Amino acid sequence: MTAGSARRFTDGRVPDPGIAALFSRESRLEALLRVEAALAQAEAELGIIPSHAGDAIAGAARLDRLDLDRLDRETAAQSHPLTPLVDELARAAGDCGEWVHWGATTQNITQTADLLLLREAHGRILGLLGDLLRALSKLADDSAHAPMPGRTHSQHAVPITLGFKVAVWIDEFTSHVDRLQRLEDRAFRLLLGGAVGTLASFGGQGRALEAAVARRLALRTMPVPSRATNDGMVELVSALGLLAGTAGKVAKDVYSMMQPEFGEAFEPIPAGTVGSSTMPHKRNPQLTLDVMTASSQLRGLVAPALESMLHDHEANGAMTGLLEDSVTRSCVLAGDVLARLVVIASGLEFDPDRMRANLRLSDGLIGSEPLMLELGTKIGRQRAHEIVYDVAQAAAVTGRDFAELLAGDPTVSAHFTRAEIGRILDPESYLGESAEIASAMAQHAREVADRLQIPSA
Repeated sequence: MTAGSARRFTDGRVPDPGIAALFSRESRLEALLRVEAALAQAEAELGIIPSHAGDAIAGAARLDRLDLDRLDRETAAQSHPLTPLVDELARAAGDCGEWVHWGATTQNITQTADLLLLREAHGRILGLLGDLLRALSKLADDSAHAPMPGRTHSQHAVPITLGFKVAVWIDEFTSHVDRLQRLEDRAFRLLLGGAVGTLASFGGQGRALEAAVARRLALRTMPVPSRATNDGMVELVSALGLLAGTAGKVAKDVYSMMQPEFGEAFEPIPAGTVGSSTMPHKRNPQLTLDVMTASSQLRGLVAPALESMLHDHEANGAMTGLLEDSVTRSCVLAGDVLARLVVIASGLEFDPDRMRANLRLSDGLIGSEPLMLELGTKIGRQRAHEIVYDVAQAAAVTGRDFAELLAGDPTVSAHFTRAEIGRILDPESYLGESAEIASAMAQHAREVADRLQIPSA
């Protein structure tokens, strides 16, 4: 497994989540050795290999006991991902070397080693989600009462608060936490079935051996230890793809709000950050652009992960390689995305005055719904909609004041004074339960983040 050839997203303002380093050559070798050691000790415990061989092999399964230069040469010469390491471990184990890798096939070791690294990456992703939820919780509380335009199809809809928008983000991110935790039972399962999964090479003790190795590696076991079964890891990639969808949406919102025409919120931009080599005034949304790019790449990995399920018969190495690349790159990109979102959410600045000014850009048109509903209680909803619609379109086309046109309509003026019309059209009087929703989701975010501090079983 490699970290892939995709661009790494590095930024001095963003702490490295350390996920790419998990898939370094050294970490990869250590994971493979750990699996070989667990296999040997479990086999010795069950009498499949001599009792003394287990500890001897486990003692030799360290990088400082191996000739890494020779390992590199043999790997290149043999063009095989594991046999050179098995040979090198056998040499290091001396007389017990003949019992190394007993009964296992390559993918038993490589996929299980991958799972050890992926489980660590999974834990770090959940930790980043906890950090993000804490930051979003504070942001939701701070902006719960900050009114701004709600927008659908990029047009003004009805007023909301910024806290309500953040509550939507929290709702999705907490759902992603739930998905990622629920898939653990299916994703992190030991693969130890021998050549095709029948356990034939373990002398009738295959199931006992599975349990013993799984216990040593703190993994679950597979009901059918088939090399062609990879839906658990595909589910992990799919869940990360959903996470990337929310991340991209949040980044697009911040990106839009940072436009000078909006000027509502801004990602943190430290003094001295250069936005352009030719335009000194530029304060580009660099972090949100990174999130948009990386989240798009991450979503694009879901399709090849799904494709990797199409093993023919009992195994297809092409499908295995396709999944290995997809799942590794997904974890690395998820870490890069979340690390940036934590910085954005922790330092997001918002301008309440500008948001209020934007609410009033339509000269009261954003209040057409409450006016229509109030009028509807007098004359019926459908007739009220038709009247307010006609007046609103006239205001939009002619540029005349919406409130004045309403006051001039005989049906409207028969039920409301000019002052009452102004009160109904006030956007800050039509925020619904935005603040309450924001506060409730802020609390929910804190609770989920606190739960993430407890290690998964």
